[in-house]
Amino acid sequence: MPPDPILPLISIPICLEMSGDNVAHEAETRVVEVEEEAGKAVAEEEDTGAQVAPIVKLQEVSITTGEEEEDVVLDMKAKLYRFDKDGNQWKERGVGTVKLLKHKETGKVRLVMRQAKTLKICANHLVLPSISVQEHSGNDKSCVWHAPDFSDGELKEELFCIRFAKVENAKKFMEMVEEIAKSQDRNSEEEDEAADTAAETLRDLKIEDGNKIQEFKEELKEDTNEEKKERVEKLETKGEEKEEEKSEVKAEITLEEPPAATEAIQEA
Repeated sequence: MPPDPILPLISIPICLEMSGDNVAHEAETRVVEVEEEAGKAVAEEEDTGAQVAPIVKLQEVSITTGEEEEDVVLDMKAKLYRFDKDGNQWKERGVGTVKLLKHKETGKVRLVMRQAKTLKICANHLVLPSISVQEHSGNDKSCVWHAPDFSDGELKEELFCIRFAKVENAKKFMEMVEEIAKSQDRNSEEEDEAADTAAETLRDLKIEDGNKIQEFKEELKEDTNEEKKERVEKLETKGEEKEEEKSEVKAEITLEEPPAATEAIQEA
């Protein structure tokens, strides 16, 4: 007997309907599983209050830059070049921040520039009275100067060129360096004058003290032993620092008096 042609047509929708139910059931099951896993993860991430000690203890390290005793006078971003005499060309030293730092005690000012990322020093020298900063020919944003530099660990004469982003920054830098150089020149002159005055004063004091000692020696020759004793007592009472004079007076008493007289003075 041939198969009924209507059966396949009827069975196909039933199979499709059954397969759709299975997919929905699996999807619901998967959703439940995902929610359960999420709940477990949240439970694991909850703070239990337990403290775990670190395996390695790191200690705080204080970093010194050498600028702790200095005040910042100028701080600007720039690009620095150094002239290479062997290659007869300009070579870039780095892009970073150029600073003028004034020491709190000595008042001396130095120029320091560090690279932006590595903080490597690319310029480090004092602003001396002999420094002259000039505008670079053909570029009003740049300026050049000579200086004995110590950035490479040894003192050597360098020719620098620095370039700023604005013309105003370049002019401000040149004016500031020029002003500091003049002030350092005035300070050096005042220090020289003070040193000369102190030297003259010391020389006069030495001459005056020498004359006083000589006069005192002459007076000792004319004094009696009793007067010599009084001189020593006066010096001790006044508290003056005349150890040399007192020792000379005591020596005179010891040499000129007989032993009995010396003992009597000591007992008195």
